[in-house]
Amino acid sequence: MTALVIGAGLAGSEAAWQLAERGVPVRLYDMKPKRMTPAHASPLFAELVCSNSLRSNILSNGAGLLKEELRVLDSLVIKAADACRVPAGGALAVDRTLFSQMITDALTSHPLIEVVCQEVTQVPEGPVIIATGPLTSEALATGISKLEGLRHLSFYDASAPIITADSLRMEAIFRQSRYEKGNDYLNCALNQQEYDAFYDALLEAQTVHVHGFEEEKVFEGCMPIESMARRGRQTLAFGPLRPVGLKDPRTGKRAHAIVQLRQEDAEGSLYNIVGFQTRLKQQEQKRVFGLIPGLENACYVRYGRMHRNTFINSPGFLDNTYRVILRESLYFAGQITGTEGYIEAVAGGMTSGINLARYIKGKPAVHFPAFTMIGALAAYISRPNPAYQPMNGVFGLIEPLENNGAATIKKAGKAMRHMAIAQASLTYLNKECQDI
Repeated sequence: MTALVIGAGLAGSEAAWQLAERGVPVRLYDMKPKRMTPAHASPLFAELVCSNSLRSNILSNGAGLLKEELRVLDSLVIKAADACRVPAGGALAVDRTLFSQMITDALTSHPLIEVVCQEVTQVPEGPVIIATGPLTSEALATGISKLEGLRHLSFYDASAPIITADSLRMEAIFRQSRYEKGNDYLNCALNQQEYDAFYDALLEAQTVHVHGFEEEKVFEGCMPIESMARRGRQTLAFGPLRPVGLKDPRTGKRAHAIVQLRQEDAEGSLYNIVGFQTRLKQQEQKRVFGLIPGLENACYVRYGRMHRNTFINSPGFLDNTYRVILRESLYFAGQITGTEGYIEAVAGGMTSGINLARYIKGKPAVHFPAFTMIGALAAYISRPNPAYQPMNGVFGLIEPLENNGAATIKKAGKAMRHMAIAQASLTYLNKECQDI
Protein backbone atom coordinates (compact mmCIF):
# COMPACT_ATOMS: atom_id res chain seq x y z
CA MET A 1 0.00 0.00 0.00
CA THR A 2 1.38 3.40 -0.99
CA ALA A 3 1.29 6.25 1.51
CA LEU A 4 0.71 9.79 0.29
CA VAL A 5 2.60 12.69 1.83
CA ILE A 6 1.38 16.15 0.85
CA GLY A 7 4.07 18.81 1.20
CA ALA A 8 7.86 18.47 1.12
CA GLY A 9 8.74 20.97 3.81
CA LEU A 10 10.47 19.95 7.02
CA ALA A 11 7.58 17.86 8.37
CA GLY A 12 6.68 16.26 5.03
CA SER A 13 10.30 15.45 4.22
CA GLU A 14 10.78 13.76 7.60
CA ALA A 15 7.49 11.88 7.34
CA ALA A 16 8.27 10.59 3.85
CA TRP A 17 11.72 9.41 4.96
CA GLN A 18 10.39 7.61 8.04
CA LEU A 19 7.75 5.82 5.96
CA ALA A 20 10.18 4.77 3.26
CA GLU A 21 12.81 3.62 5.75
CA ARG A 22 10.15 1.28 7.19
CA GLY A 23 9.51 -0.27 3.81
CA VAL A 24 6.38 1.70 2.89
CA PRO A 25 6.23 3.07 -0.69
CA VAL A 26 5.65 6.84 -0.65
CA ARG A 27 4.22 9.26 -3.17
CA LEU A 28 5.49 12.68 -2.09
CA TYR A 29 3.53 15.63 -3.51
CA ASP A 30 4.93 19.15 -3.60
CA MET A 31 3.61 22.02 -5.70
CA LYS A 32 7.04 23.60 -6.11
CA PRO A 33 8.52 24.62 -8.47
CA LYS A 34 5.35 24.86 -10.59
CA ARG A 35 3.73 27.02 -7.94
CA MET A 36 5.54 29.00 -5.26
CA THR A 37 4.12 30.73 -2.17
CA PRO A 38 5.11 34.33 -1.32
CA ALA A 39 7.54 33.02 1.31
CA HIS A 40 9.36 30.46 -0.84
CA ALA A 41 12.31 31.19 -3.12
CA SER A 42 13.84 27.76 -3.78
CA PRO A 43 12.56 24.65 -5.58
CA LEU A 44 14.36 22.46 -3.02
CA PHE A 45 12.62 20.45 -0.30
CA ALA A 46 12.75 21.43 3.39
CA GLU A 47 13.30 25.10 2.54
CA LEU A 48 13.96 27.31 5.56
CA VAL A 49 11.80 30.34 4.81
CA CYS A 50 12.59 32.35 7.93
CA SER A 51 15.77 32.04 10.00
CA ASN A 52 18.58 29.61 9.20
CA SER A 53 18.82 28.75 12.91
CA LEU A 54 17.24 25.63 14.37
CA ARG A 55 17.72 27.24 17.79
CA SER A 56 19.64 25.93 20.76
CA ASN A 57 21.67 22.73 20.64
CA ILE A 58 22.04 22.59 24.44
CA LEU A 59 20.28 19.77 26.31
CA SER A 60 19.00 22.03 29.07
CA ASN A 61 17.04 23.97 26.41
CA GLY A 62 13.77 22.59 25.03
CA ALA A 63 14.88 22.87 21.40
CA GLY A 64 18.19 21.21 22.23
CA LEU A 65 16.50 18.26 23.92
CA LEU A 66 14.07 17.84 21.03
CA LYS A 67 16.93 17.75 18.52
CA GLU A 68 18.76 15.11 20.57
CA GLU A 69 15.58 13.01 20.76
CA LEU A 70 15.27 13.24 16.98
CA ARG A 71 18.90 12.14 16.62
CA VAL A 72 18.13 9.06 18.71
CA LEU A 73 15.16 8.34 16.43
CA ASP A 74 17.35 8.72 13.29
CA SER A 75 15.89 11.91 11.83
CA LEU A 76 16.89 12.73 8.26
CA VAL A 77 16.41 16.47 8.84
CA ILE A 78 18.63 16.60 11.93
CA LYS A 79 21.27 14.51 10.20
CA ALA A 80 21.31 17.04 7.35
CA ALA A 81 21.40 19.97 9.79
CA ASP A 82 24.39 18.53 11.63
CA ALA A 83 26.19 17.97 8.33
CA CYS A 84 25.49 21.53 7.06
CA ARG A 85 26.17 23.42 10.27
CA VAL A 86 27.56 26.96 10.28
CA PRO A 87 28.97 28.79 13.34
CA ALA A 88 26.24 30.00 15.70
CA GLY A 89 27.50 29.61 19.27
CA GLY A 90 25.27 27.24 21.23
CA ALA A 91 22.67 27.14 18.46
CA LEU A 92 22.42 24.82 15.47
CA ALA A 93 22.36 27.02 12.37
CA VAL A 94 22.82 25.75 8.83
CA ASP A 95 23.78 26.76 5.34
CA ARG A 96 20.19 26.74 4.15
CA THR A 97 20.96 25.83 0.52
CA LEU A 98 23.28 22.92 1.35
CA PHE A 99 20.80 21.73 4.00
CA SER A 100 17.83 21.67 1.63
CA GLN A 101 19.90 20.15 -1.16
CA MET A 102 21.02 17.27 1.06
CA ILE A 103 17.43 16.47 2.06
CA THR A 104 16.19 16.80 -1.52
CA ASP A 105 18.89 14.44 -2.77
CA ALA A 106 18.11 11.87 -0.07
CA LEU A 107 14.41 11.83 -0.86
CA THR A 108 14.62 11.89 -4.65
CA SER A 109 17.17 9.06 -4.68
CA HIS A 110 15.27 6.79 -2.30
CA PRO A 111 13.96 3.73 -4.21
CA LEU A 112 10.62 3.77 -2.34
CA ILE A 113 9.85 7.48 -2.79
CA GLU A 114 8.13 8.84 -5.90
CA VAL A 115 8.11 12.63 -6.13
CA VAL A 116 5.16 14.34 -7.85
CA CYS A 117 5.45 18.09 -8.55
CA GLN A 118 1.77 18.90 -8.40
CA GLU A 119 -0.58 20.93 -6.23
CA VAL A 120 -3.09 18.84 -4.27
CA THR A 121 -6.39 20.69 -3.98
CA GLN A 122 -8.53 18.17 -2.10
CA VAL A 123 -7.94 15.92 0.90
CA PRO A 124 -7.07 12.54 -0.67
CA GLU A 125 -8.52 9.18 0.31
CA GLY A 126 -6.36 6.39 1.64
CA PRO A 127 -3.33 6.57 3.94
CA VAL A 128 -2.10 10.16 3.81
CA ILE A 129 -0.13 12.73 5.80
CA ILE A 130 -0.92 16.39 5.15
CA ALA A 131 2.19 18.45 5.93
CA THR A 132 1.57 21.55 3.86
CA GLY A 133 2.61 23.92 6.62
CA PRO A 134 1.21 27.32 7.57
CA LEU A 135 1.28 28.38 3.89
CA THR A 136 -1.21 25.75 2.75
CA SER A 137 -2.73 26.70 -0.61
CA GLU A 138 -6.19 28.22 -0.55
CA ALA A 139 -7.75 25.33 -2.46
CA LEU A 140 -6.43 22.64 -0.12
CA ALA A 141 -7.16 24.77 2.95
CA THR A 142 -10.77 24.96 1.79
CA GLY A 143 -10.87 21.18 1.46
CA ILE A 144 -9.35 20.74 4.92
CA SER A 145 -11.86 23.17 6.43
CA LYS A 146 -14.68 20.85 5.35
CA LEU A 147 -13.41 18.00 7.51
CA GLU A 148 -15.85 17.30 10.32
CA GLY A 149 -15.38 19.30 13.50
CA LEU A 150 -12.48 21.46 12.36
CA ARG A 151 -11.90 25.17 13.00
CA HIS A 152 -9.04 27.20 11.54
CA LEU A 153 -6.73 29.52 13.38
CA SER A 154 -5.07 32.25 11.35
CA PHE A 155 -1.84 33.93 12.39
CA TYR A 156 0.90 35.86 10.65
CA ASP A 157 4.60 35.16 10.30
CA ALA A 158 7.53 37.35 9.33
CA SER A 159 11.13 36.81 8.26
CA ALA A 160 14.26 38.90 8.81
CA PRO A 161 16.49 40.49 6.15
CA ILE A 162 19.68 38.86 4.84
CA ILE A 163 22.63 41.08 3.94
CA THR A 164 26.05 40.56 2.36
CA ALA A 165 29.17 40.43 4.52
CA ASP A 166 31.24 42.58 2.16
CA SER A 167 28.78 45.47 2.50
CA LEU A 168 29.27 45.77 6.27
CA ARG A 169 31.35 48.55 7.84
CA MET A 170 33.46 46.20 9.93
CA GLU A 171 35.28 48.89 11.93
CA ALA A 172 31.93 49.54 13.69
CA ILE A 173 31.31 45.83 14.34
CA PHE A 174 32.88 43.32 16.72
CA ARG A 175 32.74 39.52 16.69
CA GLN A 176 31.57 37.80 19.89
CA SER A 177 28.97 35.34 21.19
CA ARG A 178 27.08 35.98 24.41
CA TYR A 179 28.71 34.98 27.67
CA GLU A 180 32.03 34.19 25.92
CA LYS A 181 30.58 31.14 24.14
CA GLY A 182 32.74 31.59 21.06
CA ASN A 183 32.90 34.32 18.43
CA ASP A 184 30.16 33.25 16.07
CA TYR A 185 28.09 36.47 15.91
CA LEU A 186 28.80 39.91 14.52
CA ASN A 187 27.66 42.67 16.86
CA CYS A 188 26.62 46.22 16.05
CA ALA A 189 26.73 48.32 19.23
CA LEU A 190 24.37 51.27 19.77
CA ASN A 191 24.74 53.92 22.44
CA GLN A 192 21.68 55.60 23.96
CA GLN A 193 21.55 58.36 21.34
CA GLU A 194 21.92 55.92 18.41
CA TYR A 195 19.30 53.61 19.88
CA ASP A 196 16.82 56.47 20.34
CA ALA A 197 17.33 57.64 16.75
CA PHE A 198 16.80 54.11 15.44
CA TYR A 199 13.73 53.59 17.63
CA ASP A 200 12.07 56.85 16.54
CA ALA A 201 12.72 56.11 12.85
CA LEU A 202 11.34 52.58 13.26
CA LEU A 203 8.07 53.82 14.72
CA GLU A 204 7.65 56.38 11.92
CA ALA A 205 8.53 54.01 9.06
CA GLN A 206 5.96 52.91 6.50
CA THR A 207 4.87 49.26 6.51
CA VAL A 208 3.52 47.01 3.78
CA HIS A 209 -0.22 46.53 4.18
CA VAL A 210 -1.10 42.92 4.92
CA HIS A 211 -4.77 42.20 4.25
CA GLY A 212 -6.55 41.42 7.49
CA PHE A 213 -3.45 42.03 9.60
CA GLU A 214 -4.06 42.16 13.35
CA GLU A 215 -1.35 42.66 15.98
CA GLU A 216 -2.87 40.06 18.29
CA LYS A 217 -2.68 37.42 15.55
CA VAL A 218 1.11 37.53 15.36
CA PHE A 219 2.87 34.66 17.10
CA GLU A 220 5.17 36.07 19.78
CA GLY A 221 8.26 34.31 18.41
CA CYS A 222 7.88 35.98 15.01
CA MET A 223 6.64 39.41 16.09
CA PRO A 224 7.66 42.09 13.54
CA ILE A 225 10.26 44.32 15.16
CA GLU A 226 8.18 47.45 14.54
CA SER A 227 5.20 45.83 16.31
CA MET A 228 7.39 44.91 19.26
CA ALA A 229 8.76 48.47 19.41
CA ARG A 230 5.26 49.85 19.93
CA ARG A 231 5.15 48.19 23.34
CA GLY A 232 7.60 50.74 24.73
CA ARG A 233 10.85 52.56 24.06
CA GLN A 234 13.05 50.05 25.88
CA THR A 235 11.25 46.88 24.71
CA LEU A 236 13.82 46.18 21.99
CA ALA A 237 16.75 46.82 24.33
CA PHE A 238 15.34 44.13 26.62
CA GLY A 239 14.38 41.90 23.69
CA PRO A 240 16.21 41.17 20.43
CA LEU A 241 18.66 44.06 21.00
CA ARG A 242 19.52 43.12 24.59
CA PRO A 243 23.23 43.72 25.25
CA VAL A 244 23.64 41.18 28.08
CA GLY A 245 26.57 38.78 27.89
CA LEU A 246 28.43 41.04 25.46
CA LYS A 247 31.20 43.55 26.07
CA ASP A 248 32.39 45.90 23.34
CA PRO A 249 36.18 45.30 23.14
CA ARG A 250 36.71 48.84 21.90
CA THR A 251 35.28 50.38 25.08
CA GLY A 252 35.47 47.49 27.55
CA LYS A 253 31.85 48.24 28.46
CA ARG A 254 28.39 46.92 27.66
CA ALA A 255 26.56 48.92 24.99
CA HIS A 256 23.05 50.29 25.49
CA ALA A 257 21.81 47.91 22.78
CA ILE A 258 23.28 45.34 20.40
CA VAL A 259 22.09 44.23 16.97
CA GLN A 260 23.45 40.76 16.23
CA LEU A 261 24.18 39.29 12.80
CA ARG A 262 24.20 35.50 12.36
CA GLN A 263 26.07 33.73 9.56
CA GLU A 264 23.76 32.39 6.83
CA ASP A 265 26.03 30.31 4.61
CA ALA A 266 29.11 28.11 4.97
CA GLU A 267 31.37 30.71 3.30
CA GLY A 268 30.32 33.51 5.65
CA SER A 269 29.30 35.76 2.77
CA LEU A 270 25.73 36.32 4.01
CA TYR A 271 24.34 37.37 7.39
CA ASN A 272 20.86 37.40 8.93
CA ILE A 273 19.86 40.38 11.11
CA VAL A 274 18.77 38.45 14.20
CA GLY A 275 15.28 39.21 15.47
CA PHE A 276 14.51 41.73 12.72
CA GLN A 277 11.39 40.11 11.30
CA THR A 278 9.52 42.96 9.70
CA ARG A 279 6.80 44.18 7.39
CA LEU A 280 8.49 47.53 6.66
CA LYS A 281 8.57 48.55 3.02
CA GLN A 282 11.87 47.64 1.36
CA GLN A 283 13.20 51.17 1.06
CA GLU A 284 12.22 51.83 4.66
CA GLN A 285 14.18 48.77 5.77
CA LYS A 286 17.24 50.11 3.98
CA ARG A 287 16.78 53.59 5.51
CA VAL A 288 15.91 52.62 9.09
CA PHE A 289 18.25 49.66 9.47
CA GLY A 290 20.95 51.83 7.89
CA LEU A 291 20.94 53.86 11.13
CA ILE A 292 22.52 50.89 12.90
CA PRO A 293 26.32 51.35 13.16
CA GLY A 294 27.98 49.10 10.59
CA LEU A 295 24.87 48.66 8.41
CA GLU A 296 24.89 52.09 6.76
CA ASN A 297 25.59 50.64 3.31
CA ALA A 298 24.30 47.11 3.80
CA CYS A 299 23.40 45.26 0.60
CA TYR A 300 20.20 43.23 0.97
CA VAL A 301 19.90 39.89 -0.84
CA ARG A 302 16.53 39.36 0.84
CA TYR A 303 14.40 42.00 2.52
CA GLY A 304 12.26 41.14 5.52
CA ARG A 305 8.71 40.14 4.65
CA MET A 306 5.45 38.99 6.14
CA HIS A 307 2.94 36.31 5.19
CA ARG A 308 -0.28 34.78 6.47
CA ASN A 309 -0.12 31.44 8.26
CA THR A 310 -2.93 28.94 8.77
CA PHE A 311 -3.16 26.47 11.64
CA ILE A 312 -5.84 23.92 12.47
CA ASN A 313 -7.45 23.66 15.87
CA SER A 314 -5.86 20.29 16.67
CA PRO A 315 -7.17 19.45 20.20
CA GLY A 316 -10.15 17.15 19.85
CA PHE A 317 -9.43 16.75 16.13
CA LEU A 318 -6.04 14.98 16.26
CA ASP A 319 -4.81 12.35 18.71
CA ASN A 320 -1.26 12.21 20.06
CA THR A 321 -0.01 10.36 16.98
CA TYR A 322 -1.18 13.33 14.82
CA ARG A 323 -3.98 11.13 13.41
CA VAL A 324 -7.43 12.54 12.67
CA ILE A 325 -9.64 10.97 15.32
CA LEU A 326 -12.60 10.49 12.98
CA ARG A 327 -10.53 9.21 10.05
CA GLU A 328 -7.93 6.63 11.01
CA SER A 329 -5.82 6.76 7.83
CA LEU A 330 -5.47 10.57 7.74
CA TYR A 331 -2.66 12.35 9.61
CA PHE A 332 -1.43 15.93 9.81
CA ALA A 333 2.12 17.03 10.61
CA GLY A 334 4.15 20.18 11.11
CA GLN A 335 3.17 23.78 11.65
CA ILE A 336 -0.31 23.31 10.26
CA THR A 337 -1.09 21.39 13.47
CA GLY A 338 -0.24 24.35 15.70
CA THR A 339 3.31 23.57 16.69
CA GLU A 340 5.69 26.47 16.17
CA GLY A 341 9.25 26.16 14.95
CA TYR A 342 11.37 24.15 12.56
CA ILE A 343 12.31 21.35 14.96
CA GLU A 344 8.76 21.02 16.23
CA ALA A 345 7.63 20.52 12.62
CA VAL A 346 10.21 17.76 12.22
CA ALA A 347 8.92 16.10 15.39
CA GLY A 348 5.40 16.03 13.95
CA GLY A 349 6.71 14.56 10.70
CA MET A 350 8.63 11.93 12.65
CA THR A 351 5.65 10.94 14.81
CA SER A 352 3.11 10.82 11.99
CA GLY A 353 5.49 8.99 9.63
CA ILE A 354 6.29 6.29 12.16
CA ASN A 355 2.64 5.80 13.05
CA LEU A 356 1.24 5.79 9.52
CA ALA A 357 3.82 3.12 8.65
CA ARG A 358 2.69 1.06 11.63
CA TYR A 359 -0.97 1.55 10.67
CA ILE A 360 -0.29 0.30 7.15
CA LYS A 361 1.59 -2.73 8.52
CA GLY A 362 -1.12 -3.54 11.06
CA LYS A 363 1.06 -2.71 14.09
CA PRO A 364 -0.05 -0.79 17.19
CA ALA A 365 0.60 2.93 17.30
CA VAL A 366 3.58 4.41 19.12
CA HIS A 367 2.55 6.92 21.78
CA PHE A 368 5.63 8.82 22.91
CA PRO A 369 5.28 9.54 26.64
CA ALA A 370 4.78 13.11 27.81
CA PHE A 371 8.06 13.09 29.77
CA THR A 372 9.83 13.26 26.39
CA MET A 373 9.74 16.49 24.41
CA ILE A 374 8.44 14.76 21.28
CA GLY A 375 5.66 13.23 23.39
CA ALA A 376 4.92 16.48 25.21
CA LEU A 377 4.35 18.25 21.88
CA ALA A 378 2.07 15.43 20.75
CA ALA A 379 0.13 15.77 23.99
CA TYR A 380 -0.10 19.56 23.55
CA ILE A 381 -1.67 19.35 20.10
CA SER A 382 -4.20 16.70 21.20
CA ARG A 383 -5.32 17.68 24.71
CA PRO A 384 -8.40 19.91 25.20
CA ASN A 385 -7.34 23.56 25.22
CA PRO A 386 -9.84 26.41 24.78
CA ALA A 387 -6.98 28.92 24.33
CA TYR A 388 -5.01 26.87 21.79
CA GLN A 389 -2.27 28.74 19.95
CA PRO A 390 1.09 27.90 18.29
CA MET A 391 3.66 26.55 20.74
CA ASN A 392 7.37 25.79 20.69
CA GLY A 393 8.83 22.76 22.42
CA VAL A 394 9.54 24.09 25.92
CA PHE A 395 10.18 22.32 29.21
CA GLY A 396 6.91 23.65 30.60
CA LEU A 397 5.06 21.18 28.37
CA ILE A 398 6.88 18.13 29.76
CA GLU A 399 5.30 15.93 32.42
CA PRO A 400 7.07 16.37 35.79
CA LEU A 401 9.82 13.90 36.62
CA GLU A 402 7.98 12.37 39.57
CA ASN A 403 5.24 11.25 37.19
CA ASN A 404 7.58 8.94 35.29
CA GLY A 405 9.32 7.34 38.26
CA ALA A 406 12.52 9.38 38.12
CA ALA A 407 13.92 11.01 41.22
CA THR A 408 12.78 14.55 41.88
CA ILE A 409 15.60 17.06 42.18
CA LYS A 410 14.52 19.41 44.93
CA LYS A 411 15.91 22.92 45.29
CA ALA A 412 17.99 22.42 42.14
CA GLY A 413 18.59 25.15 39.59
CA LYS A 414 16.55 25.24 36.40
CA ALA A 415 19.42 24.01 34.23
CA MET A 416 20.00 21.01 36.52
CA ARG A 417 16.29 20.15 36.56
CA HIS A 418 16.16 20.38 32.79
CA MET A 419 19.21 18.17 32.43
CA ALA A 420 17.58 15.54 34.66
CA ILE A 421 14.44 15.62 32.51
CA ALA A 422 16.56 15.36 29.36
CA GLN A 423 18.46 12.35 30.69
CA ALA A 424 15.21 10.60 31.64
CA SER A 425 13.81 11.22 28.16
CA LEU A 426 16.90 10.06 26.29
CA THR A 427 17.31 6.99 28.49
CA TYR A 428 13.74 5.98 27.69
CA LEU A 429 14.04 6.59 23.94
CA ASN A 430 17.36 4.73 23.67
CA LYS A 431 15.95 1.76 25.58
CA GLU A 432 12.36 1.53 24.33
CA CYS A 433 12.28 3.04 20.84
CA GLN A 434 15.10 1.41 18.91
CA ASP A 435 12.85 -1.05 17.05
CA ILE A 436 9.91 1.11 16.09
